[in-house]
Amino acid sequence: MAVSTQPAKPAESNMTQDHGVIPPLENGDRLTRAEFERRYDAMPELKKAELVEGEVYMPSPVRHGRHSHPHTRLVAWLANYETDTPGVEAGDNGSIRLDLDNEPQPDAYLIIRPERGGQARISEDDYIEGAPELVAEVASSSASYDLGKKLNAYRRNGVREYVVWRVLDRQVDWFVNREGRFELMPPAADGILRSTVFPGLWLDPAALVRGEKATVKAILQHGLNSPEHADFVARLVEGKRDITE
Repeated sequence: MAVSTQPAKPAESNMTQDHGVIPPLENGDRLTRAEFERRYDAMPELKKAELVEGEVYMPSPVRHGRHSHPHTRLVAWLANYETDTPGVEAGDNGSIRLDLDNEPQPDAYLIIRPERGGQARISEDDYIEGAPELVAEVASSSASYDLGKKLNAYRRNGVREYVVWRVLDRQVDWFVNREGRFELMPPAADGILRSTVFPGLWLDPAALVRGEKATVKAILQHGLNSPEHADFVARLVEGKRDITE
């Protein structure tokens, strides 16, 4: 995700100012999650803002080739997986209540429904609370905060897999959370990345960055046709707990 890089502001008191007027969100604000949500809710014209390690990040204008189109392709990949995997849901730009200092709004994510054994919850006011099993972000390069503060927040809160498409670098990083550490998962000998959490979620990263949509779709379909995906679906349908262990 593209963000403005203005210097961070000093911590604020989080108190309403000037006769009950709710201050607007501004890039670099230091806020609690509750105050962040209060200000965000008061700005219906604002479509994206994130709280990462207690600091507000707001997007700069989004370019088509560097973000918007890659974003759409990531969402389509996950949505196609959801279609053939009951009990799994994909999301696009939803706010995630990770902890009291973090409420990111990732480009895409994939969860197992709580009643099917997933680790995240859906709150009464329809937010995801806790860590999705998989989060995906579009980043310009390795310098993006998606690979800095946000990566650490996802890791610490138990996101199990983190996919970052570095568009300008023409690379896809797939991190797997092992005992509290994100480890970069290399492609298999055939060049394919295979999820350790969602059986059958396969990706050809080279085809993705080259824009070969038919190949990306075909590789995913091979994963969806695999015996391990069929077994995963059977366990989801049965509603077994700890299905991803």
